[in-house]
Formats: sequence, C-alpha cells, structure tokens
Amino acid sequence: MNAPTPSRHHAPTFSTSPVLSEIWIYPVKSLGGVRLAEAQVLERGLALDRRWLVVDQAGKALTQRKFRAMALIDVALADDGFWLTQRSSPDDRFFVSFEPVTKENILVRVWDDTVKAVTVDPAADAWLSKYIGKEVRLVHMPENAARPVDPKYAQADENVSFADAYPLLVISQASLDDLNMRLAQPVTMRRFRPNLVVTGTAPYAEDTWTTLRIGTADFVTTEACSRCIMTTIDPVTAEPGREPLKTLMGYRKQADDIMFGMNLLAREGRISEGDTVELS
Repeated sequence: MNAPTPSRHHAPTFSTSPVLSEIWIYPVKSLGGVRLAEAQVLERGLALDRRWLVVDQAGKALTQRKFRAMALIDVALADDGFWLTQRSSPDDRFFVSFEPVTKENILVRVWDDTVKAVTVDPAADAWLSKYIGKEVRLVHMPENAARPVDPKYAQADENVSFADAYPLLVISQASLDDLNMRLAQPVTMRRFRPNLVVTGTAPYAEDTWTTLRIGTADFVTTEACSRCIMTTIDPVTAEPGREPLKTLMGYRKQADDIMFGMNLLAREGRISEGDTVELS
C-alpha cells in the first residue's frame, strides 16, 4: 500500500476562486492527524484516513471524548506503515505496518455500527495501552468490511471508514476565522479535525454547498457536522475546557446540535493542495 505524499506546507497562492488550502488524514481514529500535499480520494474517504481504530477488550471504539491521552499520540507516515509517538516520550516510537501482523477477524463497535475488523499487532496493543492507560487493541478495517452510510444520505450505497458517520469533512478557513473573532483565545483548525480546508469563501459558505469538484474528484454534501465535547480538548496539551462549544452554541445551534463544517460523500479521484474548488 503506497502512502500519500507528505505536505511541505507551502501557503496556497491567492485566487479569486475557492482553493483547497489543506488536506488532512487521521489514520488512527482519535489520534493525531497528518497533513498531506496530495491525496487519493476513495469511496470510504481519503486513502488511509481512519482505517485503524483503538478498541477496548470488548471491541468498543475509544475516542478522545473519554480518553484525552489519545490527543497526545502523534502519527507520522512512512513508505510501508506509520510511526506512533507519544509527545512527552518522543524517543519511544512504535512502527505500525500497513500489513497487519496477526490478522485475527473480530467484530468492533463504532457508535451504533458493528463492523468487521482485523487485529494488527499485540506489540502495538501493549504500546498504546501504556500511553492510553487502559488495556486496548489496535484494529484495521479490511477492504471487504461493510459499514454503510446512513441511507437517508447515501447516493450509491456508499460505505464509510471508522469515521463517525461520513467519508469526509470540509470546513472553510473563513468559518474558523469568524469563530476566532468571537473567542477570547483563538483555536486552530485541529480542534475540528477536517479532511479538507478551503480558503477564498465567506464564513459558513459550506452550509450552502451541494457539490464540489476538486482536482479529479467529485464530492456531494450530506449534512452539517454536529460538534461534540472533543472540540473542547486542546490538541496540544489534551487539557479540557469549555470553548469553542460555549461560543458556538450562541450562534451555530440547530435544534439540539451545534454545527460546524459539512460532511461529504466522494467519488474517486485525486486532489492536491492549491487545487481550485468548483462549487454548485
């Protein structure tokens, strides 16, 4: 399995049209993100995005919502796998191969879904357990695992990875800028863990989008993203707080949900930072 190309983080050139300014994947759900210069878009989402999951001994997914220590574990891609590093112990790295070692078939629970998965490596389990503070297992989603998108929004019986509900999430930089103008202490886009960041739009323009074309990939919007307590965990320190949910509640609440960003379905293609975003 070939890894996407890591980004050099060059700022995108100015354009009067919306531009894809950042691409992010999160190979292990709820661990650190990886910024890319380009990525392959697949039905389940970007290649390698949320294809691995940390579960407890009963097979239930773990996230930062309850295990804030996960915020301190970074992920770095290599040619044939990825490195895990706990930020306070940078010399204690662990390598996870893209090809699982044990390959034991198990069923795992991600919210209301029961999903087929394969175990990865008992040594990875031990490493993660040490830093999360709970006995856990690392599992991988095989290509034949079925996890259908909500049929209310699916268009072609799409499946999703271990992401919360949809293959991708897009947020405009202007939306974050507008939020930060309302906050005493600004937050970074890392709080919201999007796959795609777009510049050159009005704040919350993504609320109105229907379809997007970026590079050779096509995207269809589904519903706005409902935000949870995970956005209040500082991704650098793992410390909890009240913001930005407290402020968002004042102007982005719809019924019982607080919305920020737009979920997407995808058609296969390739995207790069700096690509023009065609909207309709």
